[in-house]
Amino acid sequence: MSVGEAGLVGSLVWHSSPVDWCEGNYAIISSIAEFYNTFSNIIFIIMPPILMYLFRDYARKVHPGIHIVWGLLIFVGLASAYFHATLSLMGQLLDELSILWVYSLTMALFCPRRNLPKVFKNRIVFSALLLFISIFASILSVWRPYVNAFALMTLIIPTVYLLCCELDRVKHKDPEVFSLGIRSLVLMICAVTIWFNDRMFCDFYTSMQITYLHAIWHVAIFLSSYTCCVLFAYFYVQLERPKIHCKLAYFPENTLISAFGIPYVDFKQRKSIHD
Repeated sequence: MSVGEAGLVGSLVWHSSPVDWCEGNYAIISSIAEFYNTFSNIIFIIMPPILMYLFRDYARKVHPGIHIVWGLLIFVGLASAYFHATLSLMGQLLDELSILWVYSLTMALFCPRRNLPKVFKNRIVFSALLLFISIFASILSVWRPYVNAFALMTLIIPTVYLLCCELDRVKHKDPEVFSLGIRSLVLMICAVTIWFNDRMFCDFYTSMQITYLHAIWHVAIFLSSYTCCVLFAYFYVQLERPKIHCKLAYFPENTLISAFGIPYVDFKQRKSIHD
């Protein structure tokens, strides 16, 4: 069913979406269709403000657009929470379209130009193409919502390709960045595997009383996605602002827990042992 068929008011009706995940409806709270799938989006809401704080120097010295990316991730979380709480067609569209637009914006702003075909080396041309594709995909998604979820999964393919190209370039000279990239890729593969299992083999997992895979997907894909954004923001400085010194850092700044900390791009010079 499309928005045109359901009508604007009809698309707001609960359970108007054809999509219903494995989690039992109204099992925890009578007013929320999928409790865990709804509240697992909290990570999309609480993490971006922290990232905005950590990237305040980046926004000032390199590109203020990074804050738009973090802000749109909050909207993704709110849209997804609305969808899973209501299972409405409007919620589904807001969820899926917000993912499409945050992806397009991130690529337009921070995609490494060196890995693009020659015709797209100009970022303005590349951004214009992404804008056209995003508008076309948005119209198509309103017309045929049932293809959205699987179509959005294809966005992972160029992401993996670009990230692998950059990691291959830095694997010997910047092991810390390479390690973070591998962590992001592993999380992405795990997240996609969880999504497909929950979508395609719902009956099997329900019989085993494993009905919260989609909630785990929310957490895993956010951790992978924001880490990708951090890495592409770092690569952007190296390629397009080579005179600006930056490094990968973690919050909190404690070497014992940095592996579990929040990565960000820092501009503080390391102190010399002679200082």
